[in-house]
Amino acid sequence: MPRRSDVRDMPLYLLDLIGVAVFAASGALAGMAAHFDLLGVLVLASVTAVGGGTLRDVLLDRHPIFWIRDSGPIVAILGATVLTLVWVRFFPVPTHALLVADALGLALFAMSGAQVAEDAHCQPLVVVLMGTLSGAGGGVIRDVLVGRAPLILRQDVYASAAIAGIAVYLILRAAKRSSRSAFVAGFVVVAGVRLAAIAFEFRLPVPGLPQ
Repeated sequence: MPRRSDVRDMPLYLLDLIGVAVFAASGALAGMAAHFDLLGVLVLASVTAVGGGTLRDVLLDRHPIFWIRDSGPIVAILGATVLTLVWVRFFPVPTHALLVADALGLALFAMSGAQVAEDAHCQPLVVVLMGTLSGAGGGVIRDVLVGRAPLILRQDVYASAAIAGIAVYLILRAAKRSSRSAFVAGFVVVAGVRLAAIAFEFRLPVPGLPQ
C-alpha cells in the first residue's frame, strides 16, 4: 500500500482502504451466515480483506507485510466489521451495492498486486499470478473457512476478470505506456468484466467428462 506520507499516492491509498473495508464486510457477512461467534466473524473479515495481499507479500519475500508496516488496513477492517454488525441489525444487506464495491475492490487489488510483483522484477506470468492472488486470495480463504467451494473454482467470472485486466496492463507496459495509464486501463477491464458478468450472469463453461 502507498505510504500515507506520500501525498501523491493518497487517493490510491484511500481507495485501497475502501477495498479492504468492502472485502472485510463480505467476510463478516459470510461469518454471520455461517453462525460464527464474534471473534470468528472478525477473523473471517480479516482474512478476506488482507489474506490475498499477505500471501503475495510472503511469496515475494516482502517484509514487513503491508498491514504490519501500516496499521491503516487493520483499522479499516475493524471499522467495517463493526459497521456491518450494526447495519444488519437494523437494515437489509445492500447486496447489489456490495457486489459493485467488491468488483471495484477486486480490480484495485489485482492491479496493485500486479504492480508490486512487477516492481519485484517478476516474470509476466508471475505478475499475473500475484495480481490475481492479491485480488481473489482472501475470498478463497474465506470460502474454505466457511466450508464451501471457493468462488474462483466455480463458474463465476471472478479470477478470470483479474487475469484479463492484468494481461491488458502487461501488454500496455510492454508497449512502453506509463504505469499509471496501464493501471487505469487494467482496472477498467477487471471491473468492467466482473460487473458485466454480474449484470448479464455470464458464466465460464464447465467441461464435461466424455460419456
